[in-house]
Amino acid sequence: MTFDSVEDSGSSVMSTPTLPTPPEFSGEPFSALYLSKEFPLATFSTGAKALESNKPLRVECQARTRIPTPYGEFFLHLYKNNHDSKEHLAIVFGDDIRSTTLDAVQEGETEMDRIIRGAYQGRLNPNKTNNSSKVSTSSPLPPLVRIHSECFTGETVHSVRCDCGDQLAEAMRLMHAEGRGVVVYLRQEGRGIGLLEKIKAYNLQDLGYDTVSANVALSHPPDLRTYDVACEILKDLNLPTIRLLTNNPDKIEQLEKGGLKVTERVPMIPKEWTVEHEVQTTHKRKSEESYTEVDSYLKTKVERMRHLIDIPTLASAVPDTL
Repeated sequence: MTFDSVEDSGSSVMSTPTLPTPPEFSGEPFSALYLSKEFPLATFSTGAKALESNKPLRVECQARTRIPTPYGEFFLHLYKNNHDSKEHLAIVFGDDIRSTTLDAVQEGETEMDRIIRGAYQGRLNPNKTNNSSKVSTSSPLPPLVRIHSECFTGETVHSVRCDCGDQLAEAMRLMHAEGRGVVVYLRQEGRGIGLLEKIKAYNLQDLGYDTVSANVALSHPPDLRTYDVACEILKDLNLPTIRLLTNNPDKIEQLEKGGLKVTERVPMIPKEWTVEHEVQTTHKRKSEESYTEVDSYLKTKVERMRHLIDIPTLASAVPDTL
């Protein structure tokens, strides 16, 4: 594939087009689009593969440590399971939330062995405790939980193609404010297709595809993620009842099918779609001039992936003072 320069602006076009014109979908839901391509969901599903092998899913917390952050302290739990080779994580706010498998006494281990893998009570060094941390064990509400999928581009290199980094930061801020909560961090880069395929999808997006049609053009379903591992991690943390931070109804459905009770859906308002005032935060997009790539991504999630959040009006349609 070759590119010929066009004008002095640095823009370019393919001299010999080898890709189809980006499709026009007019708000077609991803499920209809996906099924029309005849891609079998079970072929791609980690959960489906596990069921075929007849191995009940088991998770085990192998280590835990204290992490001080601007959001206060949390305990990072590392999990392994018998369905994939990935190291999934739980970011836990609140000393009363503990892992059953971590606390279980292992054969032949010493007290120092338990300390090294994090199976201890309290703090190892009180002088290194972040005094800003809150510990709340008396709240009548179930803890806040966020099921978050890994996003190298959004969290590490701060891409504005998505709002994943903002969502993770906001979830941690809210949990610190309440003094209790869990972010289950799943290794499902690119909605499950992996970083390599995600990079390819980004190139298709630059040709005019949206986040859904790019995946489908690469012979992937729009969303490959499963949440069975997240369910088992939350059960291991003794959290059968939760309040879920999400706009994605699929997460709620999968967690409830996995045996958890979601008592409340707490919306995740995109940072890009909020304007802060002295008294409160308004849910609205800024202006047509400031429309960015993340806006298009968020709009696609609402229109084509059933996400439960209203697309905001332009800032010009909303008074600047409240």
